Amino acid sequence: MIDYVVPILLLISAVAVLRKRENAYDLMLSGAKDGLKLLASIVPALILLLTAVSMLRASGAVELLSRYLSPVFSFFGIPPETALLVLIRPLSGSAALAVGAELMGQYGPDSLIGRTVAVMLGSTETTFYTISVYFGAAGIKKTRYTLPAALFADFVGFLVASWTVRLFWA
Repeated sequence: MIDYVVPILLLISAVAVLRKRENAYDLMLSGAKDGLKLLASIVPALILLLTAVSMLRASGAVELLSRYLSPVFSFFGIPPETALLVLIRPLSGSAALAVGAELMGQYGPDSLIGRTVAVMLGSTETTFYTISVYFGAAGIKKTRYTLPAALFADFVGFLVASWTVRLFWA
């Protein structure tokens, strides 16, 4: 049944356009133009963000930060092995998935670290990416309290993920 969802939606859309006696091609063309305009407004922020993440990883700054922040993570009950994931996740989802896969490969998916990584990836957001995409699309220049609140929410997500895994599987 799931295979028919898209064709059914297209059929419903076509029938609705025909009933209103509108030009379906012009409507789809207009929607495509709007989509390209949105893409053009988002792409610069995405390129900047992806470049910054690549530069931080390549320079070794992320590994250095994770080494120095490991005691802080241990204090809060977050496994120090996940420090790199905690630092990367708000910046890049693909980099966070790569770090998560490395950790799961190293410690195993059923280990405490592997489970913690999996829950962390599902409990947090790529904050900078999300803010740049949505605020860029809406034309908002100043994030005001959004960034601190979102980063705090990410921290709480990492913390609760660590505690939950330790509670249920340790």
